[in-house]
Amino acid sequence: MNTIFRTATAAAAIALTGLSAAADPAANKDIALGLLEQGLAKGDRDYIMTHVAEGYIQHNPQAADGREGLLGFVGFLESLDPPVSINPVRVIADDDFVVIHQEAEFFGPKVIIDVFRFEDGKIAEHWDSIQETVTETASGRSMTDGATEITDLDKTDKNKALVTALVTDVLMKGEIDKIDRYIAPGYMQHNPFVSDTRDGLKGFIAYLGENNISFWYSDLHNVVAEGNFVFTQAEGVYDGTPTAFYDIWRVEDGMIVEHWDAVQGIPTEFAHENGMF
Repeated sequence: MNTIFRTATAAAAIALTGLSAAADPAANKDIALGLLEQGLAKGDRDYIMTHVAEGYIQHNPQAADGREGLLGFVGFLESLDPPVSINPVRVIADDDFVVIHQEAEFFGPKVIIDVFRFEDGKIAEHWDSIQETVTETASGRSMTDGATEITDLDKTDKNKALVTALVTDVLMKGEIDKIDRYIAPGYMQHNPFVSDTRDGLKGFIAYLGENNISFWYSDLHNVVAEGNFVFTQAEGVYDGTPTAFYDIWRVEDGMIVEHWDAVQGIPTEFAHENGMF
């Protein structure tokens, strides 16, 4: 009896441990937003000490690794004039990952997509892609406006599969003829250099080919989805330069209807040994 009791108690403890360690997407969103708005923009080191793991893994090229490296980066941010400011626009959570699409003041206006990975309720890893804000765009849309409401939570897996297939077939394999399978005719575009509509996307890809401007995705590193929004993190090449491609796609009725991104050239020098991915 004692052996059985101990075994049952251990099993219950393991089950409870699993429950306590399970991802809490809503809480993770709040913590990630707090890191940007409170920890970084306001220099709240206590917030960082509380919510960031000591062994925090950093992929931003300019910030040193670890929680101590992040604290040091806060000191750098505090020296900026004008000071850093952050305006989150979209927040997506999926299991242990949170993606934040934001407008920021950081050496001038920027559009940034941050990715945070959580472990045991703390931020354990961070990636981002940072792009200069472009105000005169091909579509007339800004780089961040458009839909923000998360819907269709029951279709998260289906939408994730759809976007993964688009990236794999069209952007990695170059099967341009499959665009109609994934992209809606009235597709809304927020990449500043690409026109609206599905035909606008086709025209941009054709322009690149006609002018020998290299463009492809070589590796798809992560896919994060919540309802109608799907984020993909990829690397590849643009105009001969190794590039990080961070894309956010909105899906409606089984087709991709809207797209945002932040595209950054991959530097050759880093403040750590983790690379951008």
